[in-house]
Amino acid sequence: MKTTFGFIGCGNMGGALASAVAKSVGGESLLLCDAFSEKAEALAKLCGATVASTREVAKNCNYLFLGVKPQGFETLFEEIAPVLMQRTDAFVLVTMAAGVSISAVEKMANCDCAVIRIMPNTPVAVGEGMILYDANVKTTQAQIDAFVAALSNAGKLDRLPEEKIDAASALSGCGPAFVYLFAEALADGAVECGLPREKANLYAAQTLAGAAKLLLTSGKHPGELKDAVCSPGGTTIAGVHALEDGAFRSSAIRAVTAAYEKTLKLKK
Repeated sequence: MKTTFGFIGCGNMGGALASAVAKSVGGESLLLCDAFSEKAEALAKLCGATVASTREVAKNCNYLFLGVKPQGFETLFEEIAPVLMQRTDAFVLVTMAAGVSISAVEKMANCDCAVIRIMPNTPVAVGEGMILYDANVKTTQAQIDAFVAALSNAGKLDRLPEEKIDAASALSGCGPAFVYLFAEALADGAVECGLPREKANLYAAQTLAGAAKLLLTSGKHPGELKDAVCSPGGTTIAGVHALEDGAFRSSAIRAVTAAYEKTLKLKK
């Protein structure tokens, strides 16, 4: 029997994940729905999927990706919980809403089902995302394996205990904004030195991409890679000194911890 994937909510994140899944399993295995039907229809056309109603997705899909805002969960489950409770086959609820725990989803679903909680980031749109996830005890290893395989075109996936997801998301979820800010600042510096803006943006982006790939593939500590660029008495160490004068590392640490602290406040 064919495994089907349903997406309730086709916004930026839901749409990016749906596109990635379509590349892995084929668009014919996807059902899409959104409060704005034109959004679901446009995405379905792009990836060869089918547009369906919320109830149809809840009734027929093996994996249900819940791409609605946290404040919309209660309303969503008022509609789909009765449908889910009538199902006799195995299915998985995949939640991506910030601050909505696995136990909260279990309670709202009011049925004995598998739940996977994910926290993706925006680079999933280009297949370079970081997807954090955990699952409840009702989720089988086979279901997890199929889930990971389906999202293989979205980027890297890593499982960690749910209580660590908020801390990790303060880095991977918020981190792209910090990286873009750094890229913009690097480009601004180059523009101040006389480089055209278009060239500066390109060089900043490629430098970050290349450095990240080297960090991922070399297995070396970031400090070791930094030291390899810093020749004694050279230009790079002068730039590093300038960054440290501006409390660069301290500011980066504080950015992550501030994002984490804000997450904890929003959950209260």
